[in-house]
Amino acid sequence: MPDSLPRTARQIQLAARPRGKLTGDEFRVAEVPLAPPEPGHVVVRNEYVGIVAVLRALMEPESDVPIPQFDLGRPLVSDVVGRVVATGAADIGVGDLVTFRGPWADYADTAEATVLDPAALPEPCYHLAARNGATALLGMRDVAAVTEGDVVLVSGAAGGVGSLAGQIARRLGAARVLGTAGSPAKCRWLVDELGFDDAVDYHDDDLVAALRAAAPEGVSVYFDLVGGAQFEAAVEIAADHARFALCGALATQAGAPWPRLDTGAAVVKDLTIRGFALHHRWDVFAEWPALFSRWLGEGMVHPHTVVDGGIEAAPRALMDLLDGRFTGNVSVRLT
Repeated sequence: MPDSLPRTARQIQLAARPRGKLTGDEFRVAEVPLAPPEPGHVVVRNEYVGIVAVLRALMEPESDVPIPQFDLGRPLVSDVVGRVVATGAADIGVGDLVTFRGPWADYADTAEATVLDPAALPEPCYHLAARNGATALLGMRDVAAVTEGDVVLVSGAAGGVGSLAGQIARRLGAARVLGTAGSPAKCRWLVDELGFDDAVDYHDDDLVAALRAAAPEGVSVYFDLVGGAQFEAAVEIAADHARFALCGALATQAGAPWPRLDTGAAVVKDLTIRGFALHHRWDVFAEWPALFSRWLGEGMVHPHTVVDGGIEAAPRALMDLLDGRFTGNVSVRLT
């Protein structure tokens, strides 16, 4: 065993299935053996672990998400970035920066590592925006087909996907970009930092009226991450021939009922309502890194929150994310 390789790794494992809102009792820290890598494998010292809302659904016994559920007594899994400390792979060297889908752990063994160019993006944690960024790109460009003159509304705009989706809409030619968020501070952040034209607090007593004030002539594109009452309001304020791109249902995940579709409005307004998911279009995922690098160089903002505290901080980071305490993409720094 290499001198630099520890004999054990610390993991965050699923200790209990959630019952409603997460309390912290669902997680436990465990120490597991760590062996030298087999041929084709590497051992990685994880530097960043990505925190995304879909992890909550994967803690349930079953879900509609096309990703394996987490097993009791096993680690939670998400996208990670780290440095190789031991290698059994001919094409990956010690010290290489890599990314893979792996356990919430300080060290991990994997045969699925992808080598990253350290100079491609400003910080290693930027690589953890890949799924969110590709989802935003797919929805805005290929599903909603945003073009010159569109008025675009993004629900959940202060999150990891939404904060990139709004900026992508602008790059595709949108005339106005609007967002919803969960507090006045987040709404100001969308306008002041990300260049949204307006933002509406979805807690507003009359959400439809607030959205109409922001878009008097209606919206031609709705990018939906939330569902629930926000989806219903978007149908009400949509312009004729509006295109809806649906990729999330955060409101239902938080306990709200599934939204009601006013089919009469959908027919009269000639709405196009289409769901989409990244796992059907991995070509867009492959396209994202080069586009992201170029757009950053042209002034695109990558909103992100980095939580310090090592692997033990990951459960609280997930709970805080679900409570709406963060903006942009979220990761936990382990080193």
